Amino acid sequence: MKPVEVSVIVPVWNGRALLEKLLASLRLQTYPIAEILIVDNGSDDGAPELAESAGARVIRMGWNAGFARAVNRGVQQARGEWLALVNTDVEAQPDWLEKLMQAAAAPDTWFITGKILSASERDRIDGTYDAMCRGGVAVRIGRGRLDGPLFSTARAIWFAPATAAIYRAELFRRIGPLEESFESYLEDVEFGLRGACLGYAGSYAPEAVAYHVGSATLGKMHPDTVRRTARNQVLIIAKYYRGSFLVRSAWAVLVAQALWGVVALRQGVLWSFFVGKAQGLGSFIAARRSAMPVDAARLEAVLLETESDMLRVFAQIGFGKYWWCYFLLTAPWRLLRRTSHTR
Repeated sequence: MKPVEVSVIVPVWNGRALLEKLLASLRLQTYPIAEILIVDNGSDDGAPELAESAGARVIRMGWNAGFARAVNRGVQQARGEWLALVNTDVEAQPDWLEKLMQAAAAPDTWFITGKILSASERDRIDGTYDAMCRGGVAVRIGRGRLDGPLFSTARAIWFAPATAAIYRAELFRRIGPLEESFESYLEDVEFGLRGACLGYAGSYAPEAVAYHVGSATLGKMHPDTVRRTARNQVLIIAKYYRGSFLVRSAWAVLVAQALWGVVALRQGVLWSFFVGKAQGLGSFIAARRSAMPVDAARLEAVLLETESDMLRVFAQIGFGKYWWCYFLLTAPWRLLRRTSHTR
C-alpha cells in the first residue's frame, strides 16, 4: 500500500546553519517525505539558497511576515494529506516521522506531537505537549525537566506545540489557518483551543523524538518575545472568554496575568510586558468580533481538564514559584488535595 503523503513545512528567517542540520535529519527519515517546503521570511544569510540546493521547494515571502503567516502559506501550497510543521532549529531522530505516522493511524486523531528534547542537554525535556490554565497562560509540559517515565506515556491531548508536530491537512480546512495577527508565540495554542472547542483532539507520541535548540531566533525572554506573548494572551481571552465564563474566570485571569508580569519584572522586560498588554487591549474588540462562536461549557471543560493535568504533573516534578502561586491563589483546595495524594 502506498504510504500516506506527508509535506514538511519549515518557516525560515535566517539560521542557515540550523536549517542545514534540520535538512540533513529530514533526509535520514525512515518514512518517505513527499515534499519539503521552506517558507522564507526574507532571510539574508543564504538559508533559502541552501534549501534549494538540497532539493527543497522554497516559497519566498519577501519580508519577515511572521511565523503564522509563513505556515499558512505553506499549508496553502502543500499537497500532502498530513502536514509536518517543523522549526528551523529542530533535529529529528531518523524514525521521528515514522513514529508520528504510526500514531496518526488511530481514529479521530487530528494532530500528533512527539517528545522534544533539548539539543544541548539531550536528557532534558524541551517540550512534550502544551496545556493552558483558566487564567489564559499556557505552559509546555515538562520543559526544563529531566526526561523520565512521566514523559514517556502516550496520551490524548488538546494542544500540540508547532515546534515539531504533524496535522491532518483537513484540520486546517475545517477550523481555519493559524491566527496571523498573533505573528508568533501562542498561535499554536490558539489553534489548539479553537480545535478543542470543536472536538478535534490529538495525541502525544513520546517514542517520536526530536531535538530543539529553542529560542534560536530572538532568545529567551527577549523583549519582542515578551511583548508578543503578553499581547496574544489578551487576544486569546478576547476570542474565547465570554459571558458567565469570563466572570467565573476573572480572578484566575487577573492572578495569571499579574504573576506573569512579576516574571517579566524579574527578567528586566516589564516595559515589554506592559506594551504587549496595551496592544492586546487595543485590539480586544476587533479580536472578539472576528472570533467564532464558542460553547462556554465546552471551553470550561477543556481548560479545567488541562489545569487538572498540570496539577498532576507538577505534583510529581515540582511546581515552580509561578504555578505554585497561581494554584494557591485560584484553587487552593485542588492544590492541597493533589499534593497530599503524592506524599
